[in-house]
Amino acid sequence: MEKKTITIKEVAEYANVSQATVSRVINGQASVKEKNLVKVQQAIEALGYTPNLAAQALASSRSNSVGMLVGSLDGPFYGPLMHSAEDELYRAGLHFIVTSGQESEVKERDALNFLRSKQVDGAIVHSDKLSDDELKQFAHGFKALVVLNRFIPELDHQCLSLDNELGGYLATKNLLDNGHRHIACITGPLSKPDARDRLSGYIRALAEHNVAYDPRLTIEGRFDHEGNFVKAYDLLANAGTITAVFCQNDNIALAVYDACAKLNLTIGEDISLVSFDNDLMSSHMRPRLSTVGFPIYEMGKLAGKMIIDQLHEKQTLTSRKLVPQLVERDSVKNLNA
Repeated sequence: MEKKTITIKEVAEYANVSQATVSRVINGQASVKEKNLVKVQQAIEALGYTPNLAAQALASSRSNSVGMLVGSLDGPFYGPLMHSAEDELYRAGLHFIVTSGQESEVKERDALNFLRSKQVDGAIVHSDKLSDDELKQFAHGFKALVVLNRFIPELDHQCLSLDNELGGYLATKNLLDNGHRHIACITGPLSKPDARDRLSGYIRALAEHNVAYDPRLTIEGRFDHEGNFVKAYDLLANAGTITAVFCQNDNIALAVYDACAKLNLTIGEDISLVSFDNDLMSSHMRPRLSTVGFPIYEMGKLAGKMIIDQLHEKQTLTSRKLVPQLVERDSVKNLNA
């Protein structure tokens, strides 16, 4: 027996809303009350309604899909970022396609070309390798675009980032306020703007406390785990007067914990530590890690909302910069006491 085709009318009757409301939900239009959106989504699931996507796209000149370019498909940063963005887009009836650039200029370019070939309505882009000029060219290929963690003046109202300079400043200031003056910094790759900005915040905090910046105390590491242990071990084995370290993310801090264990140094006593990101693991390390919180879920959610607003011509006039907060725990010794 041929399966019965469910119509929009039947979905509307089941949800007790108008057919126009059902149509707005299916087409991802924002002007739907929350309670009606939920009722329609429940009706669609209960009845097994499947929209005619080809006809829908042809009628609306939209694919009802949004693409996202990230650096990696796993890890404590990109995972929550993708999840929160998808939640926001799904609520608006939009499908989500994710691609990874894997820290390669060629792969990032291929990924954006792939999303453009799929005629996605919008793209959320976290690119480390492509130039501003190339991203500006790609912006013309999408109805909506949000660029994460960088600022491009010509796309200012489409940029969403964290104030990384302030984050580096807050982390270093916490150590300085606790009496530390010999503070090392293990950075992420300095080819990345967020690593450079966090380093600038470190240098600003030192200057405000009349502590001369010593470039010998700045060690370039990586935001992933690769190679950080060796660099942390070498730094601490020859620490001299160093009493504290600012780690530019929690992966780097984890390597410092391992190096301290190898050298029989006690964190929070022999060496103080402030990190960046506030990953889930930071509250479970011992001692618990003081760190600057990165509002990853908020960034993903806001990126999705910015895409939706652009698709409905509600563009913001300025770029958005999220404010980090210091989370104080147990990894810093107060030398003033």
